[in-house]
Amino acid sequence: MTRHIVLGNGSLLVNIDKWLQVRDFYYPHVGEENHLAGHAHRAGIYTDGRISWLNEDEWKRKIAYREHTLVSDCFASNENLKIELKINDCVDCNKNIFLKKIAIKNLLDRNREIRLFFHHDFHLYGDGIGDTAGYEPLKNTVFHYKRKRHFLINAVNAKSSLKCGRGDLFDYSVGTADMHTINDANDGMLEKNPIAQGQVDSIISLKLDINAGSEESIYYWICCGQDFEEANKLNSFIMKRTPQTLMKETEICWLGLANKCKMDFADLSEDIIDEFKRSILIIRTQVDNHGAIIAANDSDNLQFNRDTYSYVWPRDGALAALALQKAGYSELAENFYIFCKETISDFGCFLHKYNPDGSLGSSWHPWIKGNKPQLPIQEDETALVIYALWDFYERTKNKEFAEKLYKPLIRRAADFMVNYIDEKTSLPKISYDLWEERQGIFTFTCSTVYAGLLCASEFAKLLKDNKKTRLYKETADKIKQAMLDYLFDNNAGRFLRMINFEGNEAISDLTIDSSLYAIFEFGILDANDSRVEETMKAVKEKLWVKSGVGGLARYENDLYHKASDDKSIAGNPWFVCTAWLGKYYTAKAKTRKELKEALEIINWIMRNALSTGVMPEQINPYTAEPLSVSPLTWSHSEFIDLVVNYAEKYAQLK
Repeated sequence: MTRHIVLGNGSLLVNIDKWLQVRDFYYPHVGEENHLAGHAHRAGIYTDGRISWLNEDEWKRKIAYREHTLVSDCFASNENLKIELKINDCVDCNKNIFLKKIAIKNLLDRNREIRLFFHHDFHLYGDGIGDTAGYEPLKNTVFHYKRKRHFLINAVNAKSSLKCGRGDLFDYSVGTADMHTINDANDGMLEKNPIAQGQVDSIISLKLDINAGSEESIYYWICCGQDFEEANKLNSFIMKRTPQTLMKETEICWLGLANKCKMDFADLSEDIIDEFKRSILIIRTQVDNHGAIIAANDSDNLQFNRDTYSYVWPRDGALAALALQKAGYSELAENFYIFCKETISDFGCFLHKYNPDGSLGSSWHPWIKGNKPQLPIQEDETALVIYALWDFYERTKNKEFAEKLYKPLIRRAADFMVNYIDEKTSLPKISYDLWEERQGIFTFTCSTVYAGLLCASEFAKLLKDNKKTRLYKETADKIKQAMLDYLFDNNAGRFLRMINFEGNEAISDLTIDSSLYAIFEFGILDANDSRVEETMKAVKEKLWVKSGVGGLARYENDLYHKASDDKSIAGNPWFVCTAWLGKYYTAKAKTRKELKEALEIINWIMRNALSTGVMPEQINPYTAEPLSVSPLTWSHSEFIDLVVNYAEKYAQLK
């Protein structure tokens, strides 16, 4: 369940797995629609009378990115075939083109004919019903289409002249996705079936004559459009511009974005700086051009719970936007707030999650409980959007943008938070927790609402809404005091995960939860306050995974993707939670020497990311193998936030 390479431009997203297969193909929105639905696209080599597909065991593969780019830099070798491949993949920065270069080296001391095969198993709109695939002879291309999704596939030899406007396809066929089409390549020749409809697949081949010990290259691409004309125009553009030029320009584009960052990285190593820049680029692939910031787009999760992570959780999106802003990339976050303005509910809060196009996403939060209506929300999602938006303003000083969002988003959300308060306690009313599993009054949620209201008060002050300025600030102050009264347990000497009320009696939840970091993160108390120190001490003692792998679990006895029955292991290590511990070490450090604890956390994250720098949600506590989805946008966001905090604190401690 991992995607080692993610490539995208905000409307086309392509994921590649460790077997060098294209596994997800999203267009025209990041995370929507997936036109593969998990059906891999494969590449294979035919020579000396047999074919070998790159996902087979006889291939040795190395997977990486070119430094500071969203261009893959992969290698595959086959000792039996005496073949080496160098593979580069990219998605054009601005145009919806997936482009691949393969350099093939003949390791034998004789000349050989080698054929490359590319198999496509599209399921357009994610269902594969009523698709059409066919061959177009004038341009020598293969196409797949249904309604407003048209994909044109072409390939050329690197030495070919492109003036004729035709591709170099040597052979082709289309079929009904029943294994016949892909097996047709076993003898190196294809049936040339020209058209198929229903659930379809296609296959193409190119032929190369490669001298002994020599290397030849090909370029292959898929053009994405909403009709034949758009896809064909992109194909003509590539032939005129040349694929070599497009790949180079794409590499330069991503280099420019990655190296736009002008941070002082303090004493951090080059490897950490590279991963920081890689994380910026990976988050960029998960940001739709219309503003949606998607949690994850690893479709393998579908086989476990019949749903995906391809949604906008306003919480995840806000924290990703915040990380981008702190790293100097506020322009990548701006459209997220427009997206939020368009999706906030009539209640004045955000509901559970949203599709990339802004429509309401699936949910397991009910609208009724015990025969009583309820609002099925995680209130921290509403609060964190306002919190991140104030940071956006402070960095950009774009008052016009703030004015545009004040009434429809900021004031609406703040008024909701003011009204969604229990009058007896001055705490926010019950909602679902950030882990989406239980209801109550949570330390994390209350902390974010406090911070969100303070930020709303600042917006009101900026725009001279004096009445709201006072109202939001006074409500926030009451929440803070109520948290100290109700959510700090004097007997335990630390904060509670949550409370619930049975009548007038408060029922305490003493479960240790990593999200208790929110007490210092959102300004309730200073990181060096003794109450915070005792809370975070308990978090480290109970949740640090003591199997040798390390890392911090979410909370005690976390069952999600649980990999061990060992009761001494609280749960699987999460990148997000581990980064939170690093942020605590950073916040409380009084000397540069004390910052070493935070640096150890940064290095833990580095060690446990995939070889390409992609970060999963969590890992196995014994093997460190990735679990759940990968990449998780939130993981990269918290890593970026931690690194920025570390570098800033290092500078402060001169």
